[in-house]
Amino acid sequence: MATYVVMEPPGRSEKADATAFVRDGFTWLGLLVPPLWFAWHRLWIEAALAFVVMSLLSMLGQKLGLGLAGSLLSLLVSLYVGLEGQGLRIAALRRRGWHEWGAVEAGWLDDADTRYALEAEALADEVVPAPRMVPDAALARPAQPGIALGLTHIPGRN
Repeated sequence: MATYVVMEPPGRSEKADATAFVRDGFTWLGLLVPPLWFAWHRLWIEAALAFVVMSLLSMLGQKLGLGLAGSLLSLLVSLYVGLEGQGLRIAALRRRGWHEWGAVEAGWLDDADTRYALEAEALADEVVPAPRMVPDAALARPAQPGIALGLTHIPGRN
């Protein structure tokens, strides 16, 4: 089973397709073609940055005469995107004002959508009492008579 992070748009609109499900975990396409994976998910700055860094590392490897090691340096960028790409997507959504509703475990995206809908409906039906504006006097600490020396006061002892 996979874990999907559920991101709701700002304003919590009631559209069914407004919620984004981001599969938490490794992304193979992010490993194979990082700039294209970023562009597919509309992370334009990250796509440009990944392309520039991969190009610079590859050119640096050729300039220094490293051969295959230069290409392996650009593979580090691909590995990073494969491991942390989904986290970067979630961070980009947060920057755009989206908030995290929670996580849903499901085998497929459709199952995650169904589980989210059921959970959201159950939470909407639950009545949450309003918080008390005035503190309850019964929960207040009783006054401690007597003198207190040191950091703690033990009633009944001097």
